[in-house]
Amino acid sequence: MERDAKSAMGALAGRTVVVCCGSGGVGKTTTAAALAVEGARRGRRACVVTIDPAKRLADALGLEALTNTAAKVEGDWPGELWALMLDTKTTFDALVAHHAATPEQAEAILHNRLYRNIAGALSGTQEYMAMEKLHELYDEGRFELIVVDTPPTRNALDFLDAPRRLTRFLDNRLFRLLVTPTRAYLRAMSVATQAFLRTVSRVVGSEVVSDAVAFFQAFEGMEEGFRERAQRVQELLAGDETAFVLVASPRRDAVAEAAFFAGKLAESGIGVDALVVNRLHPRFGGAGVAESAAALSGRAESLAGTPLGPLYANLAQFRQVSEREESHFADLGRQVEPAPVVRVPFLEGDVHDIAGLVRVGEHLFAPTEAGAPPSASPAAGNVALRPLLPQPEPPVSPPGWAAGGRRPPPPPSRRR
Repeated sequence: MERDAKSAMGALAGRTVVVCCGSGGVGKTTTAAALAVEGARRGRRACVVTIDPAKRLADALGLEALTNTAAKVEGDWPGELWALMLDTKTTFDALVAHHAATPEQAEAILHNRLYRNIAGALSGTQEYMAMEKLHELYDEGRFELIVVDTPPTRNALDFLDAPRRLTRFLDNRLFRLLVTPTRAYLRAMSVATQAFLRTVSRVVGSEVVSDAVAFFQAFEGMEEGFRERAQRVQELLAGDETAFVLVASPRRDAVAEAAFFAGKLAESGIGVDALVVNRLHPRFGGAGVAESAAALSGRAESLAGTPLGPLYANLAQFRQVSEREESHFADLGRQVEPAPVVRVPFLEGDVHDIAGLVRVGEHLFAPTEAGAPPSASPAAGNVALRPLLPQPEPPVSPPGWAAGGRRPPPPPSRRR
């Protein structure tokens, strides 16, 4: 069953667009990068796009920095790997230049003071420009696989809804009045519009209003291009060539966010294609050891006073943590069925380079698909079971465990 899930996950590397979603701090960026690396290892020309301004992706790919232009990542694979970080203003500028009827119209918008102030800061602009960048990369046909690392869940919903919100804005009556107040069929309403603008001018200043009117009027004739673009983005997101990967950790809050996002996707008629649960404590012994935590505790008691007693007690404690984590996301797994659930354990070290991404890939994809056998049993999380002395307190993870630069959370029950 685990191999089937990994095979299904590997099939996503054969899609054209993969969108990775989830709350912050669950390994979304790492998962997106690992998917792109897997695409390159399968001989595809892959590009990973991040909206997060932090340097995590650049560091993991061995790059000094990421820009709005795709940079090639060198590696030992038959395909190609590229990466970029969204620059909202640069993308917006390029979009204006593309849709402007003349160079003069583009210049009028780009040099407008209101445009310069809002291009990178207006609420929702970043999310829409991310969608625009995705469409641009898809439309160019330069890449065979595009993996998008979205913002945390709530912002990711804005990211996915951006095309619809732009369409609603373009259809808004006030926008149409400001853009085309001089057209004959709007002259009667234009009188009311001017009265409204005079009132606003008394509050914010006539210069601000003049800039705003000039800004909207400069867009005259461009609305249809923006509207068509937004519609194509919506179609791309809902199309068969796009897959959505939901990333979570076994923390209750992360699972709740993932369930919320899955529900919102379902409301839009979009299904989750895979669920990745990251940073799990390993179930030592794997599927071959069927004993529950309670059974292992009983065996530890029966072996008390022998060298095996402390070891079974420690194994029982780890099994208890593993069972509790599984219970945390069991309902989420059922919610996203028939999507496969892929489990990624805590790793021995931080993921900060290509080798680390390949290690993550060994847990995401079946060994024969990843191109190399995993270095250890996935169920053991690449960590050997070490004898620990019996302790009255809950167990802690063996020294050296880390993921994303942080130690694993302690095993006691996680309460919100």
